[in-house]
Amino acid sequence: MSNLALEIKNLSKTYPGNIEALKNIDLSVSAGDFYALLGPNGAGKSTAIGIISSLVTKTSGSVEILGIDIDTNHSKAKRKLGVVGQEVNFNQFETVYQVLTHQAGYYGMSPKDIKKNTDYYLQRLGLWDKRNEQGRNLSGGMKRRLMVAKALVNNPDLLILDEPTAGVDIELRRSLWEFLQEINENGTTIILTTHYLEEAEKLCKNISIIDHGQIVRTSSMRSLLQELESEIYVFELTASHEKIVNSENLEFQKINDTTFSVKIDKVNNLNKVLTYFSQNNIKIQSMTNETNRLEELFLSLTK
Repeated sequence: MSNLALEIKNLSKTYPGNIEALKNIDLSVSAGDFYALLGPNGAGKSTAIGIISSLVTKTSGSVEILGIDIDTNHSKAKRKLGVVGQEVNFNQFETVYQVLTHQAGYYGMSPKDIKKNTDYYLQRLGLWDKRNEQGRNLSGGMKRRLMVAKALVNNPDLLILDEPTAGVDIELRRSLWEFLQEINENGTTIILTTHYLEEAEKLCKNISIIDHGQIVRTSSMRSLLQELESEIYVFELTASHEKIVNSENLEFQKINDTTFSVKIDKVNNLNKVLTYFSQNNIKIQSMTNETNRLEELFLSLTK
């Protein structure tokens, strides 16, 4: 088996009217990775996913899933892949149970394995009690869960998630995070696109940023985040202060009598701020980082 879950080389897609959605992109995702593919609307993410999943015909280039070329061995490559798209794409009049068993049947699984996998994913994703409901009767969040279960019912080696938590509540989002982290730790490679950038920061190990059909940056998540020049910290103090005198090149902004923010950069590191508070007998109740670091980097790279 290839040590790459996905390998894309010189992939291009030109739509009628000479609209270039993808421009010779290269992308390699290691087996076992949790990978973020981020970019603004219209950047080319959905086109790339469409090509990988054989829903969109590429103009040129190659795509391999676990070392299997999607052109020369299409069926074998598809068996390695699960995709959760942005749109609901199951039969709304089938029961939840039927949606999964019919999907599993497309992969030629045995009746025993179909039942085993269907039961497992319905239970694991909190859908068991809804198994006899028609899909159309599910809430939006439950439909998203069913989409994930449908993509996983064949136990794919590579799972692609295109905005999996769009429009779902915080509780469901976090439960999906935990589930995705679990299956990734158990060996499933995951590629995630999302507009919730804190989601990518929390879940993903590596990242590529795509803009105007081109990969503008590929990096580990940790390395990319370390490049941010400054962060904003908010300090909740134990007592009221009319103001905090700026010194040591620190500029404090008052939010209210007990809450102040300060920008910390490579010169003014966090230890310097904490030392300043200690020396001036200012006691801290709590401290939070208010900077969405990934969002700032994303905006700087896609200007």
